[in-house]
Amino acid sequence: MFLKLKVSFKIFDDMITIYVFGNPLVKEDSLPLKLIENLRKEFPSIEFKEFDTVEDLELDKELNIIDTVKGIKKVELIEDIDKIITDKIYSMHDFDLGYNLKLFKKMKMIDKVRIFGIPSNMDEKVAFEQLKKLIKSILL
Repeated sequence: MFLKLKVSFKIFDDMITIYVFGNPLVKEDSLPLKLIENLRKEFPSIEFKEFDTVEDLELDKELNIIDTVKGIKKVELIEDIDKIITDKIYSMHDFDLGYNLKLFKKMKMIDKVRIFGIPSNMDEKVAFEQLKKLIKSILL
């Protein structure tokens, strides 16, 4: 008599996900997307998901985001979303990531947000090295 065992393994049960925002058609907003492949190679245990719109975001209590940030000189971690400046809203097109994150937090849909901000005019290699160091120090 043979005993049959059904065994299943869930690999990366608590896998960290980082959502990468950007627009490949806009030079000032494309740098995060250019870094995805190198980040995937450097951090195989982290899932990097490319996102264009907030509407498709899979909400979790903790969000990790890579995005272009205006007004910074080096890669920076932003955890206080109240410091994000949002413009006045005149139409539905004015709902940006910052506004949506503030709304999600107010509605208690998220507890914590980490935005790994990248300056738009930074050299790709420099951005990758700074981002790699920051991700290692914060998430691993």
